[in-house]
Parts: sequence; structure tokens; C-alpha cells
Amino acid sequence: MFRVLVAKAELYKNYINGQWEDSSSEKTFVSLNPANKEEVVGVFQASTQEDVKRAIESADAAFPSWSDTAPSKRAAILNKAAQYLIDHVDQFAKELTQEEGKPIGAARGEVLRSAETLKYYAVEGQSQSGETFPQDDPNMDVSSKLEPLGVITVITPWNFPLSIPARKIAPALITGNTVVFKPSSETPLVAYRLVEALVHAGLPDGVLNFVTGNSREIGDSLVDHPAVKAVTFTGSTGAGERIHRNVSFDTRTQMELGGKNPLIVMEDADIELAAKLTVNGGYNLSGQACTGTSRVIVMKEVKEKFLSALVEKTKNLKIGNGFEEGITVCPLASEKQLTNVLKYIEIGKEEGADLLYGGEHVTEGDYAKGYYVRPAIFTEVDPSMRIAKEEIFGPVIAVIEVSDYAEAIKVANDVEYGLSASIVTNNLKTAQQFTKDIKAGTVKVNRPTTGNLMNAPFGGIKRSSTSTFRESGRAGLDFFTQIKTVYIGY
Repeated sequence: MFRVLVAKAELYKNYINGQWEDSSSEKTFVSLNPANKEEVVGVFQASTQEDVKRAIESADAAFPSWSDTAPSKRAAILNKAAQYLIDHVDQFAKELTQEEGKPIGAARGEVLRSAETLKYYAVEGQSQSGETFPQDDPNMDVSSKLEPLGVITVITPWNFPLSIPARKIAPALITGNTVVFKPSSETPLVAYRLVEALVHAGLPDGVLNFVTGNSREIGDSLVDHPAVKAVTFTGSTGAGERIHRNVSFDTRTQMELGGKNPLIVMEDADIELAAKLTVNGGYNLSGQACTGTSRVIVMKEVKEKFLSALVEKTKNLKIGNGFEEGITVCPLASEKQLTNVLKYIEIGKEEGADLLYGGEHVTEGDYAKGYYVRPAIFTEVDPSMRIAKEEIFGPVIAVIEVSDYAEAIKVANDVEYGLSASIVTNNLKTAQQFTKDIKAGTVKVNRPTTGNLMNAPFGGIKRSSTSTFRESGRAGLDFFTQIKTVYIGY
């Protein structure tokens, strides 16, 4: 059955220098449906170092012409690509759900958000400019100008396989850079559709190149080539550190990495709201979000009331295929993800935490074909436990009891990550103090740890980021330009 499905699956190609082509390896790999591992979504190129080298050289050759292209013409291409995504939203949302597993409504939302991101940068990119500087010489003008960097390598994850590439590629292109794009091997089809949209919109040959594959060798080739002037990456902290070590000293990096995001529940909190925010932040997309809630730090006096509300809401969640009505908890993205999540659930038990609810590998009936785990709630968690320290990237929440605000902040900050954090409180003074005390790049009050506006900066601190350049919003343009200061004397 598996071979028959592979035979029927469509073959997708790399895109290098304006041509759709096979890899020089003549080898391929498959993308599977995580809700039904017997279903092959597509067949993709197992690219080689030679393919990557050609893609980079193509982008390098296209850079002079593209960087001289009028910003209004670049913007027109982004707008046309956005419309292509909108026109095909039903098809692309269906493919996203098939390939990644997320509920169809969320998939549709991601396609539309990606279109809006392209349109957003089509406008904002045209308003970027330098400055003029006052000085004492009447026969001289001093100003600065912003120039593109050159070839940008874009490497993206599988959890938001369309929106994350869009928020990297759009600002790179509008500022005059050329791009080599490698998506996650778990979700190459949806990434392919973004490239397809930009090609359809009239992007010149070589400006955007697309390669697929999962070998470490092509990963290294994407970042250590001398023509690569910047690397923007979203993924695990370990992979980000490897990239950071391999780039040349004059190659700029932008890394958005792991998280171990806390939600603090104060004694004056609306408990129903706190439970709702925990479920939304921790279990949507089955916890596979870098900003997902993985620790709940709750005051001792409201712990039992909070746990009762949390268990009730978690029990009411519907697990299943993303095409089913009312699904909240979708399959994990791959067998590797499933193995990792189940491993951490066992670690939690071995460490002495109390598995209050869930944590089972769901295998009955049709679930046997997919990578399903029932959302897990651990209590009696000590802050030193691995389940309280390490990123799990799955539907596992560790509940940690504390006595007061000071202890809560200490526990919240005592991890190597600093991506997102939230507090639930009705005390304005506590809320304001939290925004100062918490060590995170994204800070929220009475809102889930997940979610960010496309027009606001996004990024982390500590080992959640290189803490150099932010993504999203106007700040998202800064990474892709460099400043040249000009002195003109008369």
C-alpha cells in the first residue's frame, strides 16, 4: 500500500536560476501526512552540496540587477504573490493540513496571514530610507543610505511552514536582496507553494532559489559559502548554534530558537481565564510552537482550583485529524516528534513528578495511523526537573507551585531560554512590575504566551535568540540592510 501511494504522489523539484529541476543526486524523499503515515503528500529532491552551490551562485549573479530594481516594482511582485496565495487559499490550506497536521481553520488562517505579510512588507519596504545629519561645514552634506546585503540564506521550520518563510523572505526581497530558501523536510510542499506564488508574480530568474533536503552537508553548504552575506534561521537552539559556528565572521545571522515559556497565575487571577490561556498556549498545534506554554507557575493558595479548571478544560479537547470538525489537538508533525514527546513524559515520571492527566500515545482505531499524544499535565514539578528546564515541543505542561511573586519570577527566569512569558493577574501594579522583571523578548499580561502581530517586533533573549535583529514589523527590515554614510563636499 505504501509503495502504491508513493507511485501516485506528485514529484516536486528544486528551483534554481529560474528553472524547476531535479537534484544532481537523482535521489528523492517523501513528505508524509502525520494524521495518516501511510499517505505520501509529495516527493521532493534530496539536494546535494552541488545543488546548493549552484543556487547560491545563481542568487549572487542576480543580486546586482535586483538590488537596482525600483522598490515599487519589487513591491508589485510581493502584492501579486499575496493575491496568488489568497486565490488558492482553499487548496493551500488543505495541503498544509495534510502535510503538517494542523486544523484546517488554522491552516487557512496561516495562508491568509502569509499573504498579509507579503502585502505589509510591500508597503513598509518602500518607506525605508536613511538620514541626513546636521554639521558645521556649510559646504558639505552628510547623510546615510540603506543598502541590501546580497545573498540571504533562509532556513525555516515545519510548525509554521508558510508564515515563517513569508516573514523572512518578504523583507529580504523588498530591500533588494536575493534568497536561497531551504524549508524543513517535514513540510516542503507548503514552502514550495510560496515559491510558486513569487515565481508566478514575475520574480526574475535567480532572485529566489529553492532547495530541499535533510542532510547535514547541505545545511553547512547553505551557510559557509563566501557569497552568503546573511543567514536567517528559525529552529532548535542546537541547530542554531551549529550555524552560528559555521558562518564566516562577516556573515550576519538572525536566529530565533527554542523556548521554555512560563505563564504565572497570581492569587488574584481569574482562574477560568488562566486555565483557558494555559490550554490555548500549551495545546494548540499540540504544543508545537516555540512560544507555547510549557510551564505554569501558580500561587499555592489557588493551585488546586486552577488544576481542577485546567483538567476539566483539557479533558474537553478533541483530538484528531485536522480536517475533522472541532479539532483542537492535532497529530504531532512526525514520528521523531512523537518519540521525543513520549520520551519526556517518561522522564517526568522518572523524576518524580505526578502525571495528573494524559500523556498516553493514542493508538485506538484511526489514531493508529497518526502521531497522536493525549495532552499531559504534570504537577508536583520541581523547577530543577528536566521537564521544567528543557524544551519538549509537545502537549506537555509542567505545573510548579510557588509561594509569592518573587519566587514566581525567580523560577520563571531560571531557565536558559527567554522567548515568551505571560502573567494572569487583576493587579495593575503586579502586571507592570512583571513586564520589568521577566527575562523574555515577548511579554504578555492576561494573554496566552503564543501569538504575535505581524507589525510588531518578535524575538527572544538568552538562548532563545542571537539577540541581534528582531523579526516582524518595521524592525524586521533592519536585518536585511546595511548603513553607508556619505560625506559630500562642495
